[in-house]
Amino acid sequence: MHMIVEENRAGRALSDMPNYIEQNIDGILADILADYKKERAIDRADIYNEPDKKEVIAILKNLLSIVYPGFFREKIYKIYHVDHTVSMLIEDVVFHLNKQIMVVMRQTRGNEAGEAALERYAQETTVAFMRTIPKVREYLDTDLQAAYDGDPAAKSKDEIILSYPGIYAVTVFRLAHELFLLGVPLLPRMMTEYAHGRTGIDIHPGAVIGRYFFIDHGTGIVIGETTEIGDHVRLYQGVTLGALSTRGGQNLRGKKRHPTIGDNVTIYSGASILGGNTVIEEGVVIGGNAFITESIRKGTKVSVKSPELVFYVNGEDGAKMPDRAE
Repeated sequence: MHMIVEENRAGRALSDMPNYIEQNIDGILADILADYKKERAIDRADIYNEPDKKEVIAILKNLLSIVYPGFFREKIYKIYHVDHTVSMLIEDVVFHLNKQIMVVMRQTRGNEAGEAALERYAQETTVAFMRTIPKVREYLDTDLQAAYDGDPAAKSKDEIILSYPGIYAVTVFRLAHELFLLGVPLLPRMMTEYAHGRTGIDIHPGAVIGRYFFIDHGTGIVIGETTEIGDHVRLYQGVTLGALSTRGGQNLRGKKRHPTIGDNVTIYSGASILGGNTVIEEGVVIGGNAFITESIRKGTKVSVKSPELVFYVNGEDGAKMPDRAE
């Protein structure tokens, strides 16, 4: 009881004191608002002329429902006829994508041609993109087949669509790549980076990737902007298809910085293949943890020499491991 009384007295004493936070909150606000006026890249505060990340993600989710109509469809709707469902999804995507294309075009390229021209461009680009969806689905069907054929752990194609990070990342890439080809800024990268965050697979939307592309496991894969990948290529986790050097910064923009991978190439986990002049020709197999900065001829198998293992048994350095007990 005595303790409770003391706590109440302390509480009353504190409540009678001037609140330190209230005394300083106006100063904090003034400091931050003044800092916003330094005209740095991070100071932009025009939220109505910035792409909406949540809206872009919502567009992407609806696109997945269109690409895979039986797998990602919103089940709360009472309309089950596929024509009606897809019609609603397409209308939603078209409306919001057109809006976001207008925003990013206005932000990155200005509006010198006028609002009517900008609106016309956004509408034409939106329609052109939506018309690529059958082609995207055709490529994804080959990717799905490659995943099923290449992974003995896959029990069904449904399992791959619903649970494999590789097929998810490739799906997002193929959609974003079409927007990239149409010259839409920002939005393709926002899409692939969302997939990167979900899967750990980083594919730049500018990369060119052929049919029957299979990413197994996938975590840690990096595929750079100017990478070119042929048909029937398989990558395992931790593979990097990157630039040999980025010290040139913006001076390297538009130049071939990433490798070219031919048809029927397999690259095992942890391998790094770097450089815009590096060409991995058809049928090459690259072993795990290889570091490659030069071209590899057709049909070659590349492996890293196994490191020497050193065992410590009962404190003795270099001792031979005893045979396992039967």
